[in-house]
Amino acid sequence: MDFDFYENLIKYEFSEKFEKFGEMLVSFNKMCNITSVSDEKGIFYKHFLDSAVGESLFSEGANVVEIGSGGGFPSIPLKIVRDDLSFTLVESTGKKCTFLNRVVDNLELKSVQVENIRAEDGARDKKMREKFDFACARAVARLNTLCEYCLPYVKVGGKFIAYKGACDDEVKEAANAIKILGGEVEKILKYELPEGYGSRSLIVIKKIKNTPSAYPRGLGKERKNPL
Repeated sequence: MDFDFYENLIKYEFSEKFEKFGEMLVSFNKMCNITSVSDEKGIFYKHFLDSAVGESLFSEGANVVEIGSGGGFPSIPLKIVRDDLSFTLVESTGKKCTFLNRVVDNLELKSVQVENIRAEDGARDKKMREKFDFACARAVARLNTLCEYCLPYVKVGGKFIAYKGACDDEVKEAANAIKILGGEVEKILKYELPEGYGSRSLIVIKKIKNTPSAYPRGLGKERKNPL
């Protein structure tokens, strides 16, 4: 990973938007628990930089759905550095959706839509199911559960990009789920965030066939009884 390149994008080329985003995050976090990372340096490395380094994995002009958006990671940093991307942010918590909509408005981000729905409900909506070039998610659930939430949104030929920490055990654990849901692991990119901020992974899963209509199962089965 060329961290110097992305640090320069965040600190200089897009500094105004990232500064405003950081200020809003810290301010809103006092009223609603958006993130446990609230110091300036931590936000920069663990949220901004870690989100932005995956941008080269998304094709030009792609239509992307983010599942469990929370504070908007990786979607908002990706949108800032890649304005060509279109995003639909799926988030079940109303207060977090309020925050995301304020960020979108204040940063004047175009082609970003916030959906206050549960991931499994959106995946069963004909307007959203298998309609996206990419899905992405970060810090939502273990990979086997996450695949059941995310892969149903991705069209055949598209990809699901999971932002993870150390991932070897999760990838092995999720092998059955990935196969059932119509995916295959294309590649895994591992890296260390600067200044000891942790080991990270980007897991790229390609959608090679349609997800069976039975998935996602709903009623919490994705978490309680992973595939």
